[in-house]
Amino acid sequence: MRCDLPDDETLFAALLARDPAWDGRAYVGVTSTGVFCRLTCPARKPRRENCQFFASIAECHAAGFRPCKRRHPMAPAAEADPAIRSLLAALDADPARRWSEADVAAMGFDPSTVRRAFKRHFGTTFLEMARQARLQAGLTTLAQGGRVIDAQLEAGFASGAAFRETFARHLGLPPGAFRADALLRADWFDTPLGAMVAVSDQTHLHLLEFADRKALPAELKRLYKSCKGAMGFGRFAPTDRIKAQLGNYFAGRSARFDVPLALHGTEFTKAVWRELQTLPAGTTHSYSDIARRLSRPRAVRAVARANGANQIAIVIPCHRVLGVDGALTGYGGGLWRKQKLIDLERHYVPKEAHPA
Repeated sequence: MRCDLPDDETLFAALLARDPAWDGRAYVGVTSTGVFCRLTCPARKPRRENCQFFASIAECHAAGFRPCKRRHPMAPAAEADPAIRSLLAALDADPARRWSEADVAAMGFDPSTVRRAFKRHFGTTFLEMARQARLQAGLTTLAQGGRVIDAQLEAGFASGAAFRETFARHLGLPPGAFRADALLRADWFDTPLGAMVAVSDQTHLHLLEFADRKALPAELKRLYKSCKGAMGFGRFAPTDRIKAQLGNYFAGRSARFDVPLALHGTEFTKAVWRELQTLPAGTTHSYSDIARRLSRPRAVRAVARANGANQIAIVIPCHRVLGVDGALTGYGGGLWRKQKLIDLERHYVPKEAHPA
């Protein structure tokens, strides 16, 4: 809200000084160019009379400003943090490494500061993210038909009990619960926004989630129960198909998904999910918009609950739904991913959204 910001003179001084204390907390819109950016933007500073200040990206858009192409204010602030950038690069280079706070300190970063930064931006700590990367290596071994002991060693766990406990906490089920001749099969693949878990049968996709989503264990348990335990590792054709289509999506080639979906929810919840699938990429809508489109204008809270219960990320685009004030609001995959997806989809803005 604008009332959370100091007066414009204070913000203009911060803009001139490129004060990092205001990075991501306030934005400037320049009326002479129609562009908005962070106060730390290195571009030539505008005249005071051409500046308008906002507390959020949503407010900038609502006022008709477009993002700066030099500083990319829509990019998550996490990317500007040198500790986060360095540690993520190190994790990508060696995902099997067993990290400790001493390792973080050896790279010249304060562990407590790093812990708070990762928690703020990603909802998890760096050490937990590293543990998830090791676990994913073990999951890949299981998906390829390997033994549990091989998966345990691949994931870097000296103790079988610790591996099973971590596995159960991460996926909600111990490794022995998965069958080789399963009707549903779970597999993992990497995307530019992190690993995703897909569950499909021979014809339909049942689940597509980011691997670090907190609700994933509960969602897998429900699927496991619904199929009476007939769940295993591996992939059917729908998983291969959605992986290929996500590749096109992230590469900017196509936002079209046509994999058949198996929807698990109440009739109202499924109606909301189907309505979400009609929202064009590159557009955003409010919960009240969706409620009106369903001829249920008073069901805004029910729409929000259905949106949060979505377990087929991106394909059912719940990330295109914002708060009534344009705020990002909640997203199971993390607000940083929601911001990334919205930014990515600006490439797909429908032509009719740009009148001549």
